[in-house]
Amino acid sequence: MAVLDRLAGRLAVADRWRADGRCCADVAVAAAHGVELVLLKPRRLMNLNGLSVASAAKMYNLSPEDIYLVHDDLDKALGKVAIKLGGSARGHNGVRSCISALRSDEMTRLRVGIGRPEGGTTVTCYVLGPFSSREQEMLQQVLAQAATCLLEHILQRRAPRGEPGDRG
Repeated sequence: MAVLDRLAGRLAVADRWRADGRCCADVAVAAAHGVELVLLKPRRLMNLNGLSVASAAKMYNLSPEDIYLVHDDLDKALGKVAIKLGGSARGHNGVRSCISALRSDEMTRLRVGIGRPEGGTTVTCYVLGPFSSREQEMLQQVLAQAATCLLEHILQRRAPRGEPGDRG
């Protein structure tokens, strides 16, 4: 959610989030370089957020290939960000819910590393708990990096193609 808030700020729509009961989510619509973007923050439990994503996809006539999922990733260290094209949920219940609701695994994912818990902390407590003071110091840079990575990938993928023979 924090990555989407950062992206909404960058796209000057941070004050345009609205609750949409049709998809049980907060929605903001933005434009970037001629590309319309629908930003969606589901209000359901993570394990059910695919229902919100599928409802919004239907409302906005989006195919799974048009959808970017932004989610945390225990297998990446805090500060690491990566794009993944399709594939399995790899144990992430929110991604699993989206795959199930959309009946597809073709969504692009922006994986934002949070690392694994240390000591005896359970994964659930770790994921739902606050960031440590050390992690808080890195967080703003991570959010900026993630928002930049997401927007650049979307624009690169959606940019109009030139005519055959054009260099651009």
